[in-house]
Amino acid sequence: MQVKNVCIREEADPTQINSCRNKVAANETSFAQLSGILSLAGNDVRLKILYLLEEEKELCPCDLSDILDMSIPAISQHLRKLKDGNIVTSRKTGQTIFYSIRVEHLKLLRPFFKIINQLNLKSTAV
Repeated sequence: MQVKNVCIREEADPTQINSCRNKVAANETSFAQLSGILSLAGNDVRLKILYLLEEEKELCPCDLSDILDMSIPAISQHLRKLKDGNIVTSRKTGQTIFYSIRVEHLKLLRPFFKIINQLNLKSTAV
């Protein structure tokens, strides 16, 4: 049962409140998708992995291990979480597994990577 809240402010705008409720309801799927991505990307190692996968299109755990100076099992654990969260996909060539970001998530992630790149450019220009 949904609780009906009634604003007691004299100046409450019921039209605005209903409009905002409709906007939130219409975007529920997007909120859930972004929330799930941000939940997993909230770890700095996983965010770095996603950044690198976006930059390079795909990488294997060995590459990520070398780049991030971490053990392969540690990288694999992070990749497993990203894969379980349906954020990355993998393909196998011989015995090597290459990971990439699922296409449907790139639109949501790219603005964050753009900000990271812009902040880096500003800090190196100082």
